Amino acid sequence: MRANEHKAISTSKILLVPYDAHHVGQYHQWMQSDALREATASDLLSLAEEYENQQSWRAASDKLTFIVCRPVAGAPAATREGAGPDGDNDAGPAAGRPAVHAGEDDAPARMVGDVNLFLTACDDDGDGDGGGGRNGTLDAKGEIDIMIAAADHRRKGLGEAAVRAFLRYLAINHDAIMAEYARGVASSLSHTAGSNARLKKLVAKINADNAGSIRLFGNLGFQKQGDPDYFNEVSMVLPDFSPGLHVVATTASGVDPVGYTERFYDRARLKK
Repeated sequence: MRANEHKAISTSKILLVPYDAHHVGQYHQWMQSDALREATASDLLSLAEEYENQQSWRAASDKLTFIVCRPVAGAPAATREGAGPDGDNDAGPAAGRPAVHAGEDDAPARMVGDVNLFLTACDDDGDGDGGGGRNGTLDAKGEIDIMIAAADHRRKGLGEAAVRAFLRYLAINHDAIMAEYARGVASSLSHTAGSNARLKKLVAKINADNAGSIRLFGNLGFQKQGDPDYFNEVSMVLPDFSPGLHVVATTASGVDPVGYTERFYDRARLKK
């Protein structure tokens, strides 16, 4: 997606940056692990194929990806800044927030994993409208997955911190994300493309034996739905995702990502 192309998300525990070409080498190295490919249901790709994937995902209107990194120095530990539920999400330096520098704050040694959203039409009301919803609104289901690649970075709360920040980003930037999705799929739908689209629910599909990931999403309000499928995966569902209410509810309950800020992702220092 283009929605996050120039944004980085900073909290006291993690940094999320858009998946760029300079990340591909480290990502490709991660995916040489048989165990990691099995856990993520990924194929073994050549380096050239990984570069093609990165470019394809950036252009796709139904895939949103951030690379998870260690937090930037000086990330606030006890304040909450950034865009609010009113949609004010200016992440540029003019907003008084320091930029995140590509190739430095997200250097290979600082990368720990990725977090992704995959959007599909949501048609669980049985009306056969292909996710069209009422009054022409495009309803979508988002599948979230999180990967912490290196074993020495696991069991430290980084996965949960990344998903918490990602959920807040989705809530704050819902309209822009869904407008891009709607434009991308308009040719196959009967209604007019535009920003009249919504993320109806979020799902995480997790191996039934992965108690840690099930607990992670449970801590964030996801509920187990049904029995394990053919692939021994369970669905953890966050139903009726409401962007404004999600921001308010997470803040009130104390699970809001501490120090959340949206910052400009500055590529000026990248080596050519």
